[in-house]
Amino acid sequence: MIFIANYLLSLYFSNMIYRFNNEISISIYKSISFILFLLSPLVLMAQADSLSNLIPIKYKTTLSIDVNLDIFYAYDFNKPTNGIRVPYMVNHNRHNEFNLNLGTLGASLDNEKYHANLVLQAGTYAIDNYINEDEVMQMVNEASAGIALSRNRKFWLDAGIFPSHIGFESPFQINGLTLTRSLMAENAPYFFTGAKLTYTFNSKWRILALITNGWQRIKRVEGSSKMSYGTMLQFSPSEKVKLNWSTFIGTDDPDTTLRIRYFNDIYALFFFNDKWILQTGFDYGFQQESKGSNQYEPWFLASILTQYDFHKHWALGLRGEFASDRYRIVIANPTPNDFILWGFSGNLDFKPVKYVMARIEGRYWFSENQIFVKNDSFVSNDLFITFSLTIQFGKDFNL
Repeated sequence: MIFIANYLLSLYFSNMIYRFNNEISISIYKSISFILFLLSPLVLMAQADSLSNLIPIKYKTTLSIDVNLDIFYAYDFNKPTNGIRVPYMVNHNRHNEFNLNLGTLGASLDNEKYHANLVLQAGTYAIDNYINEDEVMQMVNEASAGIALSRNRKFWLDAGIFPSHIGFESPFQINGLTLTRSLMAENAPYFFTGAKLTYTFNSKWRILALITNGWQRIKRVEGSSKMSYGTMLQFSPSEKVKLNWSTFIGTDDPDTTLRIRYFNDIYALFFFNDKWILQTGFDYGFQQESKGSNQYEPWFLASILTQYDFHKHWALGLRGEFASDRYRIVIANPTPNDFILWGFSGNLDFKPVKYVMARIEGRYWFSENQIFVKNDSFVSNDLFITFSLTIQFGKDFNL
């Protein structure tokens, strides 16, 4: 009986959302119903658990201050004349100059009943990735707050600007296996603005549902009245394996040209031992050809990364990747040719202390089509070398 009640509850709330966004397709309505059906037992559990919160308990609060600096130099052998390597990357995207990719200053509060994060940023990443936002908001990497909906901290409600639930790479490259980000990471959202519910069942299972202003947007697209939605299902059968499936359903268009976008991100992380890590995944999405159309335009990206620590202070990283976006849905292809690309990279890392890393990476792209710009013509390959020096440190204070 409880599951019947849960399902009816999910239908009720999803119907409200559907009426509010009545131009979004029936498939989104069904997806939201299913999401809320999954989450409605968690709401009831949280309500039952809230009764125990009547017992007064003293909670410890931790304030954390974090600083990140990622300074780089890159040389593109296709020698772009405008100094920008390619229009479909937002990290380490300057040619033949030293620059700051990302510098952040962050503060976070963590308590058993709430948490909050504020991270300010500067650098070429902030300029390129937040180009559609107001100038003052380009300085905000993260600004979010959350409250625990259960006493055991398994169920959380968060709102604000927060890191994306999509993908396994972040702009903080000291935490990644490679110096530069894969095309798969560069052309999926790094952040979302909205609200999300997260529930951790146990050490193995975690689920998330969110409502957002759009595809990597702080403010909605001008002329749009629609919200977008996402989910995440994460399974860790052991400490050495993590499997993830994330989705996005929504639009990046104004109402006049409304095209619905469906997106899936699937990845797996393998921690074989203390020295060897493997990460692999793929993104598959499709978007309506035009408003109300039954025809869809797909795109597909995949990558595999590995890192081996062959010495206490030295590590080697390797990457292979593939990208196909014939219809220019997420990749800003500057040529008239179909965007199909293969790529490889190798990087050498030196980490003298925990919070400092120097890296050098060689990366090569090639295609069956001429999709790279060189001088005043198009070519079928591109080679570039990147060097970076990264410092990341923090301090915790008990309040």
